[in-house]
Amino acid sequence: MARVLTPRAEDFPRWYQDLIAKAQLADNGPVRGTMVIRPAGYSIWERMQAEMDARIKIAGAENAYFPLFIPESYLKREADHVEGFSPELAVVTHGGGKQLAEPVVVRPTSETVIGEFMAKWVDSYRDLPLLLNQWANVVRWELRPRVFLRTSEFLWQEGHTAHATEEDARNYARKILHEVYEDFMVGVLGIPVVVGRKTNRERFAGATSTYTLEGMMGDGKALQMGTSHELGQNFAKAFDITYSAASGGVEHAWTTSWGTSTRMLGGLIMSHGDDNGLRVPPRLAPIQAYVMVVKDGDGVAAAATKLRDALRDAGVRVGLDDRVDTAFGRRAVDAELKGYPVRIEVGPRDLAAGNAVVVRRFDGSKTAVPVADVVGRVLAALDEDQQKLYDEALAFRQSHTVEVSTLADAIAATATGWARVPWSAVGVDGEAEANGQGVTVRCLVRADGSVPDSQDEPDLVAILGRSY
Repeated sequence: MARVLTPRAEDFPRWYQDLIAKAQLADNGPVRGTMVIRPAGYSIWERMQAEMDARIKIAGAENAYFPLFIPESYLKREADHVEGFSPELAVVTHGGGKQLAEPVVVRPTSETVIGEFMAKWVDSYRDLPLLLNQWANVVRWELRPRVFLRTSEFLWQEGHTAHATEEDARNYARKILHEVYEDFMVGVLGIPVVVGRKTNRERFAGATSTYTLEGMMGDGKALQMGTSHELGQNFAKAFDITYSAASGGVEHAWTTSWGTSTRMLGGLIMSHGDDNGLRVPPRLAPIQAYVMVVKDGDGVAAAATKLRDALRDAGVRVGLDDRVDTAFGRRAVDAELKGYPVRIEVGPRDLAAGNAVVVRRFDGSKTAVPVADVVGRVLAALDEDQQKLYDEALAFRQSHTVEVSTLADAIAATATGWARVPWSAVGVDGEAEANGQGVTVRCLVRADGSVPDSQDEPDLVAILGRSY
């Protein structure tokens, strides 16, 4: 294949930008820091939405929608929250040709406006838990934008819940963390994630605990793929979210919030992409199998259509490319760039022998397969390559993660990947020192890999890395 992308090993950031452009995933928007998601990219996001939304609903949350504009005064009611977001806020001061009596903020997240309505909707312990989610856009003014990874406007889901007890809130925040986010990222995205606790320095503004899922990208850097937060009673007290308890008293609720965004598209590209383009895991792919007419004539188009229909009947998401007026080589390159997991190439010569050629995007292998066996071979390839993509990403992370015992060694190791180091060897002062060198504590985990309840637990392991 002719070289279309800058090789990853030569210039990883340039490769990333090349791939987004050449695979027609997105463009930069007309306002700096914004993006236009093209159909090829948006179809992947739609699949992410569908998979995530199903899991969120199984977890009991219901979808709702809240306003884009939030009164500035709402944010000021939770001091840590507004302080944490202040540099990123976009504020509207004029509307309808007049100066507004009160400036309104374009939502950076919706804890405050949802808190206002939770207070209105919750009266009794019978109203709890209140489990809400919304699919929306948010705005966080970004100084150093990068498509999908950091943009001033992005798409996401944000969950917000209210509970009668701290234990119930904590259990739900972790339920989302594991049963929704981790299950989706591992099982569908094929990305191995380290699930842990953010340090107090890194936790969400206004939260009491922040849990994170960290993925290693193809250059060894970390990407925060999603977060789930316990908010304690901070927002409940700021917005007077109270309920009549079964005992007869009036109590403040305990709340959570949690979110994932189009940043996952960037993670998908950087985790699985190669020098030929995107590789989309089969369970996620909008088009899992792509039937291509190599050259028309001798019943090729009819055979390709029949294969398309047979694959569709077998439950495969399938596309058909019969654009014989465009050179086949160009179409094949385009299919590689877009990362379709399997291609089925149908041409006169192979068809005369009763075959079609099955091409697997994972490793580029090409196999002549009897037409009658194509559906079975494709189904097997989709299952196998989903697992192979995950296994490859996991092996990469393991080979680029080192165990060290000192902060200095940990910082040095982040030049090529991640470091695992005793949290006791880092501590609050060491974390500040690492931050000064562009290194962050991505999360804390217990020795057995589970998520700690506090950063003060003994024998915790810190994961250090450079990040996007």
